[in-house]
Amino acid sequence: MPRASAAGQRRAKGSIERLPSGALRVVVYAGIDPVTKRRHYLREVVQPGPKLDERAEAVRARMVAEVAERRNPRTNVTIDQLLQRYLDQFDGSPNTLTLYRGYVKNHISPLLGSTRVGALDAEMLDSFYAELRRCRLHCTKRRGTVDHRTASVHECDDRCRPHQCRPLGPTTVRHMHFILSGAFKKAVRWRWVAVSPVPQGEPPASPKENPSPPTPAEAARILTAAYRDPDWGTLLWVSMTTGARRGEVCGIRWSAVNLDEGRETIWLRHGIRKDGRGGWEEAALKTHQQRRIALDVETVAALVEHRQRCEQRAAAVGVELPPDAFVFSDSPSGSTFTVPDTVTQRYERLVRRLGIVTTLHKLRHYSATELILAGVDVRTVAGRLGHAGGGTTTLRTYTAWVSEADQRAAAGWSARMPDRALLEQPRSWAGISPQHPYERIAAQLARSVEAGALPAGDPAPTAVELAAEHEVSLATARRAVALAKEWGVLVSDGAGRPRVARLTGAVPSELATESTETHRAGQYWSVVVTGPGGMRCSPRTVKADIEDPDSFRPHLVGIVRAEKPDASDRPESAWIGDYELHLSRPGSVEVTAIFRLG
Repeated sequence: MPRASAAGQRRAKGSIERLPSGALRVVVYAGIDPVTKRRHYLREVVQPGPKLDERAEAVRARMVAEVAERRNPRTNVTIDQLLQRYLDQFDGSPNTLTLYRGYVKNHISPLLGSTRVGALDAEMLDSFYAELRRCRLHCTKRRGTVDHRTASVHECDDRCRPHQCRPLGPTTVRHMHFILSGAFKKAVRWRWVAVSPVPQGEPPASPKENPSPPTPAEAARILTAAYRDPDWGTLLWVSMTTGARRGEVCGIRWSAVNLDEGRETIWLRHGIRKDGRGGWEEAALKTHQQRRIALDVETVAALVEHRQRCEQRAAAVGVELPPDAFVFSDSPSGSTFTVPDTVTQRYERLVRRLGIVTTLHKLRHYSATELILAGVDVRTVAGRLGHAGGGTTTLRTYTAWVSEADQRAAAGWSARMPDRALLEQPRSWAGISPQHPYERIAAQLARSVEAGALPAGDPAPTAVELAAEHEVSLATARRAVALAKEWGVLVSDGAGRPRVARLTGAVPSELATESTETHRAGQYWSVVVTGPGGMRCSPRTVKADIEDPDSFRPHLVGIVRAEKPDASDRPESAWIGDYELHLSRPGSVEVTAIFRLG
């Protein structure tokens, strides 16, 4: 029989009802449910035992106080209903929203969806996380369960195998923790619950960051192979030196690229992302924070040449390249962007062919680690990468390299990247990474000629001889001879038999493109620094004025400090006169000038 604490206040103060089992049920009115718009009651059953009436009265008083202080759940909605409203108001990227909806559908709803928001507690959360770490399919451990190759009707074959439990990774479980945390923060703000139970749960610890970028040698191999297609090589070059995300690189427009001397920057304003409908769109950046990235001299040269190629393609079809054209586009007019997934797939094929285990995203790791190792402060690195938090994310991810930053210095990207002027020369491709049989044969011929094993002017091996020597078909051997002629390694003597050409180290004139000639005619120079103890650095391409030797000084200082870190311990004037600059045109071995700055 219901009992009220005072007449006329039954609904306001609550009631106590005796159940057939002898237990007492306490009921307190808590207002109107904001979701269902119905009366909302709090109910709790007190089991029979000593001092039953006193315990029931204490429960009633506690529940009345909770209602007065608004510390009680104001609704009986389920976690499914909460998540639906939370995701309907989600303001993140479409990619993230699609990911979250998948997690809710496959994991949260089956295990917690029917639970009332006010009933979720730390114990339930820990059990939920433990189940996710046990089996991603939430199996019932029954024998005979099969993991079918498809959910549709089919004939089972060897691809349908006995079920084996596979856990979800710690990062995935933590994503679901973040979903519940965000949803319950909304529920607290909407006053559906008094406090969020999610912070009391213990998801798996965050995996220790362990970035594994490609080594400088691997990066050079990747760029060398990519520059078989100069447009593709330029895209990867820009990705490496700027550390931009793939969608940001694909979304760069020429109007955001400033190549004026002294102000060389790329303004990252938009990125390419999925639109949530199966397509792609140009949208705001991931962090909604635009940024300008300063460019080194070689990246500027690469973009200048790329711009010339784009303008030539546009002119060939009778259109003019508009100022806001996409930098990387399959359209001659630059009106369409390159799809990020296409970039990823092409990159994966490239590194798989080279035998390098890496991913496109690790080019960001490469950029960050190279900058940190060069002594760049973490806040600047974070700004270039677009990391939020003023460097917190960058420092947490790349801590292993920060301690080494004080021990190394660098001259910049030009000191760490391969000579880009040589990457566009077909002879460089064959000498570094020949892929096909005919290329390997042609590369061997080139090495033999350059080493003097085949003297200039002597008859070269015929296609028949090459086919027998390398055990390939005659067609492959003929293709190798033709490629060697194209490179200028062999020449025809007019009588049908090829002869060894006289190599000068320069790009064959018939292969020199307009962009390469423009590059040579400008102020770009291939620099080799020599010094005490037989020190000789690899060629670097720099931009300076040969009429003003002092314009080479910063390049010389940077190169020496990169090669000889102990030089920075002494004043620049004390050692700079010990080193020489040997200048030549990019792609040529003929020395144009030698400078000693002192």
